[in-house]
Parts: sequence; C-alpha cells; structure tokens
Amino acid sequence: MANEITSANVAQAIVKLIASEVLPAVVGNLTMAQLVNRSFDAQIANAGDVVNVPLAPSMTAGNLAEGGSTSNQNPSLGNAQLSLATHGYAAFTIPDVTKVMAQPDLMKAYMQPAVVALAEKIEGDLLGLYPQLTANASVGTANTPITEAVLDAAELALFNAKVPQNDPRYLLVNGATHSTIRQITRFTEMQTIGSGDSIVTGDIMKVKNLNVIRSQYVKKVSTTTNNMAFTRDAFGLVFKRLPQPIPGTGAIAEYIEYGGYGFRVVMSYVPDVLAQKFTIDCLYGCGVLRNPFGVLVLS
Repeated sequence: MANEITSANVAQAIVKLIASEVLPAVVGNLTMAQLVNRSFDAQIANAGDVVNVPLAPSMTAGNLAEGGSTSNQNPSLGNAQLSLATHGYAAFTIPDVTKVMAQPDLMKAYMQPAVVALAEKIEGDLLGLYPQLTANASVGTANTPITEAVLDAAELALFNAKVPQNDPRYLLVNGATHSTIRQITRFTEMQTIGSGDSIVTGDIMKVKNLNVIRSQYVKKVSTTTNNMAFTRDAFGLVFKRLPQPIPGTGAIAEYIEYGGYGFRVVMSYVPDVLAQKFTIDCLYGCGVLRNPFGVLVLS
C-alpha cells in the first residue's frame, strides 16, 4: 500500500522533524553571517573545491556631444575565488528517539548545544578574516578605548572607498568596546540624539552612519581587539550541498536550505552505545570579496 507505515518512512519522518528545527536555531545564533554576501548552491561539492563569486564590473559615463556617437564598453565581471575549506559539523546521540520526539523541549535540549557549536564555528571563521582587510589603513589603537574620532575615521574610510550610499554599514565589536561606545555621552543622551533609548535598552543601534552590533566572537589577540567596520560585499560566505549517504549503509539524510544557508542532518545508528546519532553538518567557505569595503577597527 502507498500509505503503509514502515520503519523506513518513520525514520525519514524523524530526520525531517529534526531538520525543520535546525535552520531557525542555527540562524538565530548567527550574527556576522547574516550581514555578509551569502550564497548557496544545491550542486554537490567536496571540501577543497573552489567557488567563483562574480563581482560587478566598473563602468564609466561619458558626455555625448551634439553630432557625436556613443562609445561602447565591454565590461567583464570581476571574480573572487572562495575555497570550500570547511566541512563543519556538530553531532549528538539520543538513546530513546521516540521519547524525545514526544517531548519537544527535550529534543531542543539535545539539539541546542550542537546548533550553537556549529554557529560559533561559522561566526569564528568569518571574524577571523580581519587580517585580510588591507585595502584601508586600520583605525584606532590597540589596547586603547575606542573614541568618537575612531568611529568617524572608520565611516570615512568606507565613504572614500565609494561604498554605495544605500548600502548599510556595520560595525561589529566585542562586548567591552560596545560598552565603551555606549558610555560616550553624545551617543546616548536625549539632548544629543533625541532619545534616551540607548540608556534604557543598552543597544546603541546606529552612530556615525554605522550600525553597531556586538558579538562574543570578535577576535582578540593578546591585548588587541580586532573589531571590523564593513558593508555586505566586503565578505562572502558560500555553502554547497553535501552528498547523500550511500544507500543501505544505515544512514538517512535530510537537507535544510534557505536564504543562502545550506545544512544537512544525518541520522545513523551507533551500535556501540545503542543510540541514534544525529550529525548536523555543512560545507562552506568564506573570504574577502571587496577589500576596500571593510576596515579594521582596533581597540
């Protein structure tokens, strides 16, 4: 019968149920990954493959004199190559899957640490790109509290790099730097910004045309905090689909793909511990796309 319930389709349903919870949980724990140029392709790929990311060409405008003719341009797309260098994963075992399926809170208790670990890895890799921001001179001074002048210099660097006016500019900082910024009176007091919301909520929101966001994963080397000011096209994050497990090997996989993200959930049985093993994994690469569109902000 077409609708017959079997152990195979029950197992597939379990994986789909887990998969449906993974993407919202992962994305909810990402910060920088949601701010960069993100791309997903359903084409099967392997670790180490290189993805070519097209970049818009530069064009020029001319003046058409009376009786003159236009001059044709032959623009060619730029290209940034990102290596799929990381097969990130997080795994956990569930001894009694049927019991967990009947208790959603228990399922989240198993899944949440794995999801957070995977999100932390993606965030860490993106924030680890700061040494590659070499087109603009860094602003600020290591081991020195950030000032209004430093924020002004960061925004000016992006302006001089001809970042499109409509593109949001982000400033990603660690907790200590964020705390310093929100203690700058001009950025928080009602008499200077028309609202005291920053004091009430603790969120700075936007200063000097920079959307200020704090992250626990901003890189700190010795006493130097490597904050970054950037716009979306400064960095790229690409995902590719991983292959399905070989049929008959006892593993079942389900894909979760949306909004430029691509993850795989694999369920298998581990006889040594008599438990079902769930692995959440993804194949991705990240790198700098437009170097002038980012600037290192030291504190």
